[in-house]
Amino acid sequence: MDEKSLLKQWSQMRSQIITAQIAPALVLVAIFVLASLGLFDSASDGAKYLTIGVAAATGILATISQYAAVREGEALLADLSKIEDSTALAKKIAGSRGLISLSAIAIVALDVAIFALVIWAVLG
Repeated sequence: MDEKSLLKQWSQMRSQIITAQIAPALVLVAIFVLASLGLFDSASDGAKYLTIGVAAATGILATISQYAAVREGEALLADLSKIEDSTALAKKIAGSRGLISLSAIAIVALDVAIFALVIWAVLG
């Protein structure tokens, strides 16, 4: 692939990671609002477990999608670094592999931490 195609694909992968965060963010906003209003205090156990299940499913699917995009992005960066006479932008993006790897770790760590907080907010 040429540099222009790789840069276009890089942009699409970054967009995919960002888009994958929208649904879980909306679920978390809803849980946050319900928890802050104290509505889980009087909710049935079934409603609480459903909330936790929906948060888990949404988060797991988003994490898988984001993690896959990160891994594909790492491969794309390897290809991008092999292009001779590349632009400054391409060189800068190709050199960001460490940040991409760090984001994969952060995605998983933050998802686990946020899920623990969801359980705490829902179950009290």
